[in-house]
Amino acid sequence: MAERSVYIKKCINGAWINREYSWLMFNKRVLDQAMDLTNPLLERCKFLSIFISNLDEFCQVRLGSLTNENRDAPSEIENKTGMTAKEQIGAILETLPSFYKSSSETYRFLKSELYSKGISLLKGKELSPKQKSEAEGYFVNELLPRVSPLVTDPKHPLFRLDNLQIYLLVELERKGRSSFGLARLSPSVPRLFRIPGGKKIHLITSEDLMLLFADKIFPGFAIKSKTLIRVTRNADFDASSADADDEFGFDFSRLIRTRVEERTTMDVLRLETLPGTSEASKAFILKHTGLRKNSVFTVSDYFNYKFLFALEKYLDETAAAALKYKPFKPAVPKALAPPADLIAAVKKRDIFLSYPYQSMDVLLRLLEQCADDPRVTSIKITIYRLADRSRIVNALLKAAENGKEVVAVMELCARFDEENNLLNANRLSEAGCTVFYGVEDYKVHSKIISVTLEEKGRLSYITHLGTGNYNESTAKQYTDLNIITADPEIGRDGSDFFRNIATLNLDGAYKRLLVAPRYLKSGLMAEIDREIAKGADGVIRAKFNSLTDKDFIDKLIEASQAGVSVRLTVRGICCLLPGVKGLSENIRVTSIVGRFLEHSRIYAFGKNG
Repeated sequence: MAERSVYIKKCINGAWINREYSWLMFNKRVLDQAMDLTNPLLERCKFLSIFISNLDEFCQVRLGSLTNENRDAPSEIENKTGMTAKEQIGAILETLPSFYKSSSETYRFLKSELYSKGISLLKGKELSPKQKSEAEGYFVNELLPRVSPLVTDPKHPLFRLDNLQIYLLVELERKGRSSFGLARLSPSVPRLFRIPGGKKIHLITSEDLMLLFADKIFPGFAIKSKTLIRVTRNADFDASSADADDEFGFDFSRLIRTRVEERTTMDVLRLETLPGTSEASKAFILKHTGLRKNSVFTVSDYFNYKFLFALEKYLDETAAAALKYKPFKPAVPKALAPPADLIAAVKKRDIFLSYPYQSMDVLLRLLEQCADDPRVTSIKITIYRLADRSRIVNALLKAAENGKEVVAVMELCARFDEENNLLNANRLSEAGCTVFYGVEDYKVHSKIISVTLEEKGRLSYITHLGTGNYNESTAKQYTDLNIITADPEIGRDGSDFFRNIATLNLDGAYKRLLVAPRYLKSGLMAEIDREIAKGADGVIRAKFNSLTDKDFIDKLIEASQAGVSVRLTVRGICCLLPGVKGLSENIRVTSIVGRFLEHSRIYAFGKNG
């Protein structure tokens, strides 16, 4: 334990913070929202669920990445705190127990408040005899047929434990012989069962019913112990162009499809169990997974809280509304509402949209109009994440059907959206659109649409630039900024951008746009240098998701040391510690966590910038 405490101490080095530790502190701010009484009760329940979902993804991706690095390059160090992958893993594993404790305390608080509103969330041991009888009937008739059990013996080897799937683990005995049994419910099983009777709404989860009635799953055995478990698997993988060339005949999509399928068999990184799990049961799973004891965590209540999103359906409409945020509907600027001619509107003046306060419908209708307009000759777009049944994709398909050139740069390495992007890439390709997957081994993360029009032999452009994905669902939940413009210089830059991506040219010149990886960082650093030259008269204001780049951090520290006022709004990871004397004392950082996910990027330089 003493050695692992040293790991935590290394997470902060002067004005530099380890990125993984900073992310964990961000997620704690998400959990804090669940205890913030200014948020309605059902919304606070959702924040608890989001906290756990965030933590699950962190363990799959970041802990997975560090595990890979510790295996492949154990001597490499992180450039801000000098920590090795092993040290970072140690710090994470030491921090997680406090997170489990905090989430359990939060749940108990929310559970009590839900009870006061008429919702009673029960565990098996809390059921009255009558409630237990009702639950048993439901389990035997509805759930038991959808349970997949297995008793391990030489003819029944242990099946693969699926990622984040909840399992029943029992220690069995029959005829003096001990064995272990595992069972899981079909994913189609409803998570909650409402127990009839009483004035309150009594609910119990399906996994608790599986635990309560384990004897029904393993008849003929004496059950010595029983528990629930969940494993987390490594979801981080590398996918390079060279791998696609060597293994898949230059087909990057086949490589990604294969890597996604391999996730189900990647190493187990974390084991979660209930309190009171027997040492024999832990040893059995540890042997099967190859985990060490420091990767085993006790979860007091539930492995995930996604079922809390469903609570409102058990309440009448008025009662549910009182426990949620007031309904919010994004506005459509009056001048842009149907049946406005949006091509004419953007040619007249630039359109600025701020999601979710203003509706994405304006952009969607513009794209749909472009798909039908005979003046439009081509539509080119970068795609990172899409909604289900995407209107964006439908507009592109319509444009292709109408004989227009459609080019989609589809990012296949958008984490956990790979399969959806592969599906949409195939739909577009089959419709005759040109689809490719980026340039070299860079992610295409920019959000840009370039529309080319031809009128009377002259070309003109409409360009959309945004901070958010082309996703109708997240546009209602994320704060994002959008500019739609007919500016000819920006239009030519946008056209050049797609040509450069298609020809693998990372060094293309642009007049108005700062394009990573060559020009965005250097352009912003040059702006900071101009403020540094002003000394105490310099002002830097910026808003973004994360701050991890050491060169950028060092430049901001240099600005602080020169007396420049630096004000940052950073939602998530921030590897810069503000207020450190002699380093970052002129820097202030604010993190906004609330109803909407802050996702916009803004950079402003100078007092009147």
